[in-house]
Amino acid sequence: MPILEYHLTENQYSDAQCEKLLVESSKLYAEILKSPLDRVRVVIHEHKASKVAVGGVMMNQGGKSAPFFFFLALLGRPENERHALLTGFTDLVVNILGAERAAVRGGCWTIPPEDWAIGGTPASVLRAAEVRARAEAAAKTQP
Repeated sequence: MPILEYHLTENQYSDAQCEKLLVESSKLYAEILKSPLDRVRVVIHEHKASKVAVGGVMMNQGGKSAPFFFFLALLGRPENERHALLTGFTDLVVNILGAERAAVRGGCWTIPPEDWAIGGTPASVLRAAEVRARAEAAAKTQP
């Protein structure tokens, strides 16, 4: 399920920076979720400067760079993992792309396992044991 999308303004970052962001993000995602690396998908969407406004100022008219990202996680993933990913992906954008931390935005979209397919089969079926173990662990930490 680990899918991450970055949204950047085109021609602001080198191919080497983008490649490093993709690879390091993949490793971080797998490490934090304790997931096999081959499950991870990371993409960069580049948008024309004439199609991006930040704070009401068009990027092609001097707008300030403000990368954003969002990632998917199966419902039931612990909050500490989701927060570690939010922080970690932000750190990578800051350290690799040189973005101002305060300008970076990120979000986590959670999806119920029955609404996510892996090879056409719901994750609730394929990953039933993993999902159950996470739910049981979460229940133990609830007051």
